[in-house]
Amino acid sequence: MEEKTASSSVSEEKQKNTALEPIHEHRQAYGTAKTENLRTLGLWRIFLPTVVGLSALSLFVVPLLILIPLLTNSITAIAGGDPIGAQLLWVWITMIVLEMALCVVIARWAFKVFFSQATSYQH
Repeated sequence: MEEKTASSSVSEEKQKNTALEPIHEHRQAYGTAKTENLRTLGLWRIFLPTVVGLSALSLFVVPLLILIPLLTNSITAIAGGDPIGAQLLWVWITMIVLEMALCVVIARWAFKVFFSQATSYQH
């Protein structure tokens, strides 16, 4: 009888010890979207600001390349005495001002959207 009691107490003690020990199992962390973006190649951190900067620059250059010659033609028409060309002077000045204001708004939006996200991932 004593043997049965001794062996049963040993097995009960063993069960208590295994219940208290942590179970080791294989776990794998998949990460979140933010950590995945940190692991990407750093080339996009150079490419994205370059593309946004060139696009913002082209927003200013393209309308000016069109409107400045029209403005100079109106100014030369005033000097030549052409009344129709002189009447269009205010149109080209207004168009330049409106286009530049619109370009500033679009460029500020683009810089805010693209660069605020890029800086949020920096350490």
